[in-house]
Amino acid sequence: MTGHAPLILDLEGKELGAAERRRLAHPLTGGVILFARNWENRAQLLQLTRAIEAVRADLLICVDHEGGRVQRFCGDGFTRLPAMRTLGAMWMDDGRGAPGSGALRATNAATAIGHVLGAELRACGVDLSFTPVLDLAWGRSSVIGDRALHRDPRVVALLAKSLMHGLLQVGMAHCGKHFPGHGFARADSHTGLPVDRRSLRAILADDAAPYQWLSSTLASVMPAHVLYPRVDSRPAGFSQRWLQDILRRQLRFAGAIFSDDLGMEGARCIDGRRVSHTDAAIAALDAGCDLVLLCNQGQGLAVDELIAGLEQAQARGRWQPSLVSESRRLALRPATRAPDWDALMHQRAYRQARSALEVHD
Repeated sequence: MTGHAPLILDLEGKELGAAERRRLAHPLTGGVILFARNWENRAQLLQLTRAIEAVRADLLICVDHEGGRVQRFCGDGFTRLPAMRTLGAMWMDDGRGAPGSGALRATNAATAIGHVLGAELRACGVDLSFTPVLDLAWGRSSVIGDRALHRDPRVVALLAKSLMHGLLQVGMAHCGKHFPGHGFARADSHTGLPVDRRSLRAILADDAAPYQWLSSTLASVMPAHVLYPRVDSRPAGFSQRWLQDILRRQLRFAGAIFSDDLGMEGARCIDGRRVSHTDAAIAALDAGCDLVLLCNQGQGLAVDELIAGLEQAQARGRWQPSLVSESRRLALRPATRAPDWDALMHQRAYRQARSALEVHD
């Protein structure tokens, strides 16, 4: 119908209902994001992901699975992963007392985390995790907190690249977030609109630096629902200046761009007025996002309204599908089939990565 499936939707429970199957079958739907409410155990998760694939084999199955307090699937064999701050602390001190002496140990641990994280998810049918967090540890943002690797953008870039390498070893793509940086803004974009009043020069020199250094490596990027008024009047995820002029042209990023959740409060105010989910989605797509997320909307009525609204917007010429965006979505799907869980437990590379994490506990 469109040639572009930009919507990433969530699910209400642990199995697919009829209405959810209908939404996933819609040609505007490009993927699913899973949460802890969708998890009971590995067998149930695998049954759920297989049911999603049965509806549409091309759907991208995603999850926020970073480690620390943001790990959606815990227990039943899933490795409990440390918060990313642990890697930054390891970089600074390997127990020998010299700052930076743990750099090699930390990068090896980051690669092991990426390998284990990606391998376990893929064995359960998940295609993509929204990680790594590239926000800097300014100590100002409670929603970022220990999810940040370090305050120094050089350390963040190298640890993130190591974690991404571990993911790629098992055939999983990745998503750097939250461009150009959420760590300096105090407010939580889930409940309000954070504001960062620094200059563009300051942000590019510090918080956004990892995106420039990793631009040829990152598979996808998620912009922040943060307003940077000295750069643009719109939050980054709805800003052509941030996404097209800076991220695409200046920083030369060519991968996929996901919006953050359009259900968050930070996504509901654009140009000083409260907007609908459809208007927010169109604004994000027009700004340069390839894919948009809508999550945590209960019974799914808001999702139905968004699908219908985007259909109407296309019919009226308010939004046009992008074949380039669709190719970016499809490029995030794994190119190889993952081993099942039992085979993974006997895989040498996985066992070595898992043992490396036990050493670093």
